[in-house]
Amino acid sequence: MSHWAPRFVANGVPLADFQEVTASVSRWEDWCAAWSARAAVHEEMGNKALAGGYNTSAGAHFTRAAVCYHFGKFLFVNDMAQMKEAHRRAVECRNKALPHLDPPGERVAIPYEGRQLYGNLRKPKGVAKAPIVVMCMGLDSAKEEMDDYENRFLKRGLATLSFDGPGQGEAEYDFALCPEYEKPVAAVFDFLATRSDVDPLRAGIWGVSLGGYYAPRAAAFEKRIRACVALSGPFQRSADFTGRPQMNVEAFRVRSKSANLEEAGKVALRFSLAECAKNITCPIYIVAGTKDRLTPHTQAEKLAASVSGPCVLSVIEGGNHVVNNFWYRYRDQTADWMAAQLGAAKR
Repeated sequence: MSHWAPRFVANGVPLADFQEVTASVSRWEDWCAAWSARAAVHEEMGNKALAGGYNTSAGAHFTRAAVCYHFGKFLFVNDMAQMKEAHRRAVECRNKALPHLDPPGERVAIPYEGRQLYGNLRKPKGVAKAPIVVMCMGLDSAKEEMDDYENRFLKRGLATLSFDGPGQGEAEYDFALCPEYEKPVAAVFDFLATRSDVDPLRAGIWGVSLGGYYAPRAAAFEKRIRACVALSGPFQRSADFTGRPQMNVEAFRVRSKSANLEEAGKVALRFSLAECAKNITCPIYIVAGTKDRLTPHTQAEKLAASVSGPCVLSVIEGGNHVVNNFWYRYRDQTADWMAAQLGAAKR
């Protein structure tokens, strides 16, 4: 569990919470309940602050509650009832936080295949019709985890739309993981075209972990994308799950709606940029870490070698998965780069 510390803390979990909760858990079966109990402490502080009229504090408390609930459920597919309840409360807390954030956020519903995908839309202050960054989640991340990343773009004059795609977050129940991620992204861009308060002609895409595959995959097909950031995504998944953490493998099986690992392996093989990466002509910024246990940095190098447009490849020595242990080596840098690509004024 200790290797999760950089991610949890960088994305909003107080260090003391991480240390205390993980120290209290001796069995994986107790993980979700322990994190939900800690999340409830933050949620209650949010409710008290809101009742007292301290809206700024309420937004912060609810955001911390949401991310704690999220990390309780993120890989907890072994007990769906517990996972769903923690997830429900994560979404509820982030939704309660949205109007009290600076800048505030709006929950949006995106039509997709007869149903809906849900996202959080935030717009920078003082910018009319801002450029926008569409943010793609990974296998176990969800929009409730994105506050830190969102704020870095917002401070640079970019709007953000963090959304749960098929098999992710709120869409993991109705839809299976979708290797052909250009399909949901096309729906997102169609949705953006209906908005008068952001500029869909200056739109980039960003993806984390498996989202670091989804974002470039979408960029290979969706030419409304002007720039792409890919963080620790695979170039080509294998059907062989040997050596991968069991809880990650099981989450992939469940969220791909596969009955067994043989079926999951067939889905995994569809996660490939080998044939389409050459169609990526927009500028792309690729990040990888040399100590990544899930996605070897050589996958990033393959992607960089395959694209047809301008490319920045940042392989960070000692970086873990998504380089959360050295977040300061890429989070601001990719936000600055995206702002420049989308024509935002320097800040």
